[in-house]
Amino acid sequence: MKTTKRAMMTNSSTRLDRRPSLSKISYTIFTVVFLFLFVCVWFSITEVQFEVLKKLSVPMYSFTSSNTSLIEENSTQVTPPDMRILLGVSTLPNSYNRRHFLRLVYGIQSPKGAQVDLKFIFCNLTNDDQRVLISLEIMRYDDIIILNCEENMNRGKTYTYFSSLPEMFNNTEEQNGKYPPYDFVVKADDDTYFRLESLVESLKPLPKEDLYYGFVIPCSSMDPFKHYMSGMGFLVSWDIVEWIRTAAIAREHLVGPEDRVFGDWMRRGKRGQNRFNAKWSMYNYPQPPSPCAHDLVPDTIAVHLLKNDEKWIKSLKFFNVTDNLKPSKLYHMS
Repeated sequence: MKTTKRAMMTNSSTRLDRRPSLSKISYTIFTVVFLFLFVCVWFSITEVQFEVLKKLSVPMYSFTSSNTSLIEENSTQVTPPDMRILLGVSTLPNSYNRRHFLRLVYGIQSPKGAQVDLKFIFCNLTNDDQRVLISLEIMRYDDIIILNCEENMNRGKTYTYFSSLPEMFNNTEEQNGKYPPYDFVVKADDDTYFRLESLVESLKPLPKEDLYYGFVIPCSSMDPFKHYMSGMGFLVSWDIVEWIRTAAIAREHLVGPEDRVFGDWMRRGKRGQNRFNAKWSMYNYPQPPSPCAHDLVPDTIAVHLLKNDEKWIKSLKFFNVTDNLKPSKLYHMS
């Protein structure tokens, strides 16, 4: 009897020991089945999403002939400018404030039908302060040309400027395959304010070859062949720029008032036969009075001798430069 009880207890104990094992096996099987079903469902959903995305992506990413033609069609819709102008402002390396101010003045002007590129022109840098600060300007604005010369006004800086341009802009890839890169090149003083819309309008009827444009000197003359164009700001066509690069007449005559010397090149080289006298749309600021000055007028192309902030502000106010300031809750001008 005792033996039978022991046997029963042993069998009962064995069954109790087996129950946890069966429970674990059931749990494992359930888990595996669940994971299998989950993976199947996930793959099914992913496959559907992939097909949808693949269909959606065809017009966006496929490099088909239809997409290429669409790009070409869109690119042909971009109208190239009627003229391209390089506006080179002769200044000094240390004239940081003037450059920043002129960026504002010219940056808000968008003449219709023309591309006008502003560049500040000066000679070699002379100290570490300039190298750091001007490097920052170039990194931020990319609007500076540093010529290989010692800073000067009347000892060849203007020659170095014009004669260097063909080599600087001979990379047709940077110019989108266009040559010449500019139709016209301006040399302007940093105390001259050009109204670009008026400048462009005055150039539209003029030829793009052998052109010499500006304010003729002497002040009393209206004959563009009398002497030369004032250094306040004169313009030539690109073919004259290329001629200056190789002309001995220019290379061998550098010293003297830069505008008069330039006029000598034109006369001796028989260049600039298409001349345009922009007087009296170009003139000196009315104060102090001079034969080359008169009151500000609406049809102005350029005003010269803006030597201080007061003259600049009066000029900008006269031409209603800030009238297009958009209203905003962020500021008020009252």
